[in-house]
Amino acid sequence: MALLLGSTIWLMTAGVQAAGHIFPSCASGPLADNDVCNKALSVGQRSRALISALETEEKFKLLVSTSPGVERLGLPSYEWWQEALHGVASSPGVDFAESGNFSYATSFPQPILMGAAFDDELIEAVATVVSTEARAFNNFNRSGLDYWTPNINPYRDPRWGRGQETPGEDPFHLSSYVTALIKGLQGGEDPDILKVVATCKHFAAYDIEDWLGNERYEFDAQVGSQELAEYYLPTFEACARANVGSIMCSYNALNGVPTCSSSYILQDILRDHWNWTRDYQYVVSDCDALQNVYKPHDWRPTREASAASSLLAGTDLNCGTYYQIHLPTAYEQGLINDESLDQAVTRLYAALIKLGYFDSADTNPYRSLDFSDVFTPYAENLARKAAEEGIVLIKNDGILPLQLSTESNLTVTFIGTWANATADMQGNYQGVAKYLHSPYYAASQMPGINAVYGGIPGDPTTDGYPRALEAAAASDIIIYADGPTTASESESNDRNLIRWSGEEVDIMTQLAGLGKPFILVQMGGQRDDAPFINHPNVSAIIWGGYPGQSGGDAIMNVLTGKVAPAGRLPVTQYPAHYVNDVPMTDMSLRPNATTGNPGRTYMWYDKATVPFGFGLHYTNFTASIIAPESDENCACWNIAALTRNCSGVAHIDQCPFQTVPVTVSNTGATTSDFVTLGFIAGAHGPEPYPIKRLVAYQRLHNITASEQQTANLTLTLGSLGRRDEEGNLVLYPGEYSLLVDVPTQAVWNFTLEGDPFVLDEWPQDTSR
Repeated sequence: MALLLGSTIWLMTAGVQAAGHIFPSCASGPLADNDVCNKALSVGQRSRALISALETEEKFKLLVSTSPGVERLGLPSYEWWQEALHGVASSPGVDFAESGNFSYATSFPQPILMGAAFDDELIEAVATVVSTEARAFNNFNRSGLDYWTPNINPYRDPRWGRGQETPGEDPFHLSSYVTALIKGLQGGEDPDILKVVATCKHFAAYDIEDWLGNERYEFDAQVGSQELAEYYLPTFEACARANVGSIMCSYNALNGVPTCSSSYILQDILRDHWNWTRDYQYVVSDCDALQNVYKPHDWRPTREASAASSLLAGTDLNCGTYYQIHLPTAYEQGLINDESLDQAVTRLYAALIKLGYFDSADTNPYRSLDFSDVFTPYAENLARKAAEEGIVLIKNDGILPLQLSTESNLTVTFIGTWANATADMQGNYQGVAKYLHSPYYAASQMPGINAVYGGIPGDPTTDGYPRALEAAAASDIIIYADGPTTASESESNDRNLIRWSGEEVDIMTQLAGLGKPFILVQMGGQRDDAPFINHPNVSAIIWGGYPGQSGGDAIMNVLTGKVAPAGRLPVTQYPAHYVNDVPMTDMSLRPNATTGNPGRTYMWYDKATVPFGFGLHYTNFTASIIAPESDENCACWNIAALTRNCSGVAHIDQCPFQTVPVTVSNTGATTSDFVTLGFIAGAHGPEPYPIKRLVAYQRLHNITASEQQTANLTLTLGSLGRRDEEGNLVLYPGEYSLLVDVPTQAVWNFTLEGDPFVLDEWPQDTSR
């Protein structure tokens, strides 16, 4: 979704009232006698009462993101487009003040770094702060209540420009993450009043921006039922089960059909199969994606037919103006009727009713929030903690943590494009932060460190080499902070390379050869660190992603040992040649000898420079499994018996199998967190078999030296199941292994016996 204001500008220049966020009045005025104000009725009944008072011409105008409202009914204008990917963010509906109150909000790390924490409680806490601040902004007419976040597409290819917006590459991890996030954003699992409406995007199979001329606006993702069901859609099913208020359809087509006009994914899968059918749940298009249905997708021969096809497929709200311009003519032509029109408007206003939009302030606990609830000390500390928990230690020869002295200063030179970065710390979809602390700035505020800024050496020019070399030669420690920024990876901008440039390798290895400890702080997205992992003069490597307002503080806290690192890579770090091995447009995950696809993600690719889930510590840990016992004299279970015990479970795939205790022991001397990762591997289900699949995780906190803690990994029948070629989730007989940690520290082998059992019958696309 491009952060462009074109749609808003069009509406304003056309004479339509600019969007605002004033609440309607049920105490007086035209709405007072309408049942939209009757709290004794259901959300759906209230919304239908409002819609019954609308003229047909008025309905068309209410289906666009900058809604003019209906003045004769006292229905205010409303901007549906707000962003809050990692904090309340600059967007058409969010109005930051120039100074003073509401001139900033808490800026958390990008999801790719928060995902590395593997801490769902942390994610819920972050989302709770974000929604609290969003409500405070709304109460002072500085934002709406519908937020088009999170981006929950799995990070399939390392070149994707928007990978920073996602928690990582694994669908189970993303599903668990987004469930916690939605709970924090919306104010609970099923609250009476939604705190804000969250929006899961981009539905579906969206992960190309502009790669070698393949633009997202025209890309047709070809994905088979098996990988669609097992990889591209589980995160959205998790959103549906978490009762997310909104889902955004994407720019691309899926198997020949633009997603915003696909009744297969919007109706058959989303609403019918996943039962995402609450009165207040609506689908919004990505911005101007409905225009793309007409051109360049050429899905329908006319603009009117294109707009109609999206409405009929289930897209309720148009980010843009296509509905407003073309639905009236489509209505006249008989392409849509009152039923389809009313359904969309009803869903939208049901969402506002669920938010308490039509209710008095004294009946809504969120209406009392103000600027004192923005950027609280708790929120500020949480932003730093979120960055600290996600930072990943990739290499350490013992130099870390840095030993600071109270008697003399350690001279540390900071070099590289990220060494004194400010705005880059936030990544994209950012708001206005109160401050942005770079690693150099944070170090300059620490006692015991004499921080020196050695500049940016240059790439491809070498003008900065002399300054960097001179500063490094006079220092005790060299910290080189570098990596991609939003200039090279962002919306509309995919990468072509994932290697360090020749100039960067040149200056870094030259600096590392000065005989001083050399620490690489890799920022942004992943690059192939092989030249430095294998280099004897590179002492340590940490990855810090896009760490937000307190990123520099978090990095220095980890480097100096104030905080022990325990993050795990949420993606695979691929070798540089991977970009030559498979085109981005190949959506397949499995290795294919015919196409040359070597496989994607840790599930199907085993030649990573640094594998998914890897992360070192400042101490040593051991992990051991306390093996569950079966009723038999073997580690074996009968499938029929397992599935008979699932009564009362809302979804049979969530039926419990075993909760497996894992004893984690700190055998070193440093207190540290530990992320317990549980994977399933083995010969079961259709070939080829994945290398392994993440099925459970738990972050343990503050394990002291010589202490043990227990992680409980909950396995469900669904976590054991695999998708067949038609997309059905099946519990298969065969051999299973639970693998703990990366690299594997403990294994539990068990067997399932009997006939295969279908846990989820995947809907087929009968329109193709």
